[in-house]
Amino acid sequence: MSSDRGFTLIEFLVALVILMVGLLGLLQAVNVSLNHNLQNQLRNEGVIVADEQMAKEMAKGYDLVSTSTRTYVVSNRPVLNALKNFSVSRSGTTIQNSKQVNIVVTWHHKGASYNHEAAAVITKTNQ
Repeated sequence: MSSDRGFTLIEFLVALVILMVGLLGLLQAVNVSLNHNLQNQLRNEGVIVADEQMAKEMAKGYDLVSTSTRTYVVSNRPVLNALKNFSVSRSGTTIQNSKQVNIVVTWHHKGASYNHEAAAVITKTNQ
């Protein structure tokens, strides 16, 4: 019997389609993992920006910390060998002998807006 000697063309094409579906699924999993990794790196950089801005505000001391609202852009922060813009909004409120400072860092990725908020209270010391 000559038909027992190997694969037919149809069997080969079916095996090729199954293999291609598996490879496409694997490539999609890699794409999803890279996207999640980039989102995590952007979030980490947003936290770093908020921490830096909060440290600058806290270093000013009670008398120099302003309670007005201010928005500015911290541009060209490196994230995975690319430059990304983060906008920072600072606001504050006065509470008796203390001032609360709020920092909101905002960034955009694939049409969505993300933010990280940080708040601290600085108290007036009697000297």
